Amino acid sequence: MLTAEEIKKSIVLLPEKEYKKLRKWFSERDWSEWDRKIMRDSENGSLDFLAEEAMLEKKKGMLGEL
Repeated sequence: MLTAEEIKKSIVLLPEKEYKKLRKWFSERDWSEWDRKIMRDSENGSLDFLAEEAMLEKKKGMLGEL
C-alpha cells in the first residue's frame, strides 16, 4: 500500500485534467460520507434536539416563513 506522502508526490505530477477528476472524486466521496453520517444521526435521534430547538423558536415567534 502506498503512503500518504507517496500519493501526494504522485498527485503533484498529475496533468490538470486528471487532477480535476481526482479532486471531483474526493469531493463526491466526502459528501457521500457526510450524507451517511447525517442519515445515521437522524435515524438514531442524535439530531432531535435541532427539531426541538426549532419548534421552541417557532413558538416564541423567532422564526420566519420560508
